[in-house]
Amino acid sequence: MVKFFSRFRQDIGIDLGTANFVVYVKDRGIVLREPTVVAIDKVSRQIMAIGNEAKLMVGRTPGNIIAIRPLRDGVIVDFDISEHMIRSFIKKVYPKNRFFRPRLIIGVPSGITNVERRAVIEAGLQAGSQEVYLIEEPMAAAIGAGLPVSDPTGHMIVDIGGGTTEVAVISLGGCVVSKSIRVAGDEMDEAIISHCRVNYNLLIGERTAEAIKIQIGSAYPKMHEKEIEVKGRDLVSGLPKIFTISSSEIRHAILEPVNTIVQTIKLTLEQTPPELSSDILQKGIYLAGGGALLVGLDKFIEEETGVKAIVVDDPLSSVAYGTGKVMQDLDSHINRILFQ
Repeated sequence: MVKFFSRFRQDIGIDLGTANFVVYVKDRGIVLREPTVVAIDKVSRQIMAIGNEAKLMVGRTPGNIIAIRPLRDGVIVDFDISEHMIRSFIKKVYPKNRFFRPRLIIGVPSGITNVERRAVIEAGLQAGSQEVYLIEEPMAAAIGAGLPVSDPTGHMIVDIGGGTTEVAVISLGGCVVSKSIRVAGDEMDEAIISHCRVNYNLLIGERTAEAIKIQIGSAYPKMHEKEIEVKGRDLVSGLPKIFTISSSEIRHAILEPVNTIVQTIKLTLEQTPPELSSDILQKGIYLAGGGALLVGLDKFIEEETGVKAIVVDDPLSSVAYGTGKVMQDLDSHINRILFQ
């Protein structure tokens, strides 16, 4: 009877990212990828838009509407809004009037506290799930990238998201050494905003900074540097202004957060047992998450550490794919790499 009813249940894997919310449904693959942004009315707290629609409102809303991220640095900072967001995304991929509620596997930063873990679990339960399991993001990213995490060999995974960077050495199905820092893509965007304000007296928004990073950002010198026109508000006159910025300027602007990530990788390597260190030297450092797409980051890490750096296939989806692979045999992973 249990097996019969289980046929109607669709387990869901979620990459609950600071920047993007990615959903994996069992036997269907990745079915949703939307920004982790919610637009609300400041006075009534009524939700006006979620996901893609809300992202379009960032920096463009009237005074009574604000577009916010209910997660910061990989953890929930607004419980009620987060619960509504999770519920909304689940409804998009999981039809109404089903007899059974789905089980959720949610990827979370390895450095979150017990209170923050509880907040994620409660948000998932309040959103309508039957059971909620958590998996550390570096483990999920490694599984999603196809690394043999159960083997008695060492593998280093670096998952650079929007709010956190997770660095872990994995062997025999567990994290031998792991570091979690709240420095990642968002800090790079903030560094670009600061650079424009300090050097050009120009104020730009988060969306503009992110676009600059994607278009001309890099961590390693290019053979042919690029330039881009940037539009913002002049802090002196208060009027709109256009100026040109180069890729070399952006590389210098984001150097501090990039260096912080590299130093965390070095520290993790220093604390890795010698036998596993030799495995990493042979196999390389695997990069996942949206930050792994920063041009030249792999070369910069390789130059600084002396270890080959490899960007995994589809780094934006590695955590979600990892939750999907785990849910294929969920019961065997409970109490091993999952926690409640």
